[in-house]
Amino acid sequence: MKLQTVLLNLALLACSIQAADKQDNRIYELRTYYAASGKLDALNARFRDHTVKLFEKHGIVNIGYWIPTPNPDNKLVYIVAFPSQEAREKSWKTFSADPAWQEARKNSELNGRLVDKAESILMRPTQFSPSIQISANNPPCCFEMRDYTATSGNLEKLQRRFKDHTVALFKKHGMTQIGYWTPIDKKQGADNRLIYILSHADQKAAEISFKNFRADPAWIEAKKASESGGSLTEKVTSTFMVPTDYSPMK
Repeated sequence: MKLQTVLLNLALLACSIQAADKQDNRIYELRTYYAASGKLDALNARFRDHTVKLFEKHGIVNIGYWIPTPNPDNKLVYIVAFPSQEAREKSWKTFSADPAWQEARKNSELNGRLVDKAESILMRPTQFSPSIQISANNPPCCFEMRDYTATSGNLEKLQRRFKDHTVALFKKHGMTQIGYWTPIDKKQGADNRLIYILSHADQKAAEISFKNFRADPAWIEAKKASESGGSLTEKVTSTFMVPTDYSPMK
């Protein structure tokens, strides 16, 4: 009996180690650039011809680059990854100091700066976030970034609902889940924000998938049970995006 208990404990330990190994511990950075008027094409050209290669050189992992649709603010949205926050700081420092980058930036801005404003959010993947799969589909997928602001004190409940119900139901209804993250900085929503990206064949397919998802009795029941004390979300935004031609993820 004691031997069986020992063997069981060893098996459980092995399972927990395997689960830990699968957990993505990288730091992700969501960056949004607002291109100067008429400069979005030039900004994309600089990324295509110089930036993405220099990122790789300095240990910055390119995940995906997207253009929102529609795009009235001339945005370029992208996600990169790092082994740690310390590695991130080192990579950005060496990238910024690289003569090749300085030359590329100088040449691209002879007629003015390409970027009016840049925003950055450092993020950690949730425990239920899938492993990031870099794939280039043909034709490219339609991507959707969804940003949830949880009601006060309810981020954990919201994440639990995703883990226990939503993730499986999204898959059931044909939605490909790219990743789920929460910000690291409290000022950017560490305690009340969930950001995730889905992919669809196109916006019409997204509309059909969400219509079927919301009508699914399993979702209706899970939502009802989780919100017995009130709504878990205060605000939800959705942004459809198309990948750039140089994006690793398409």
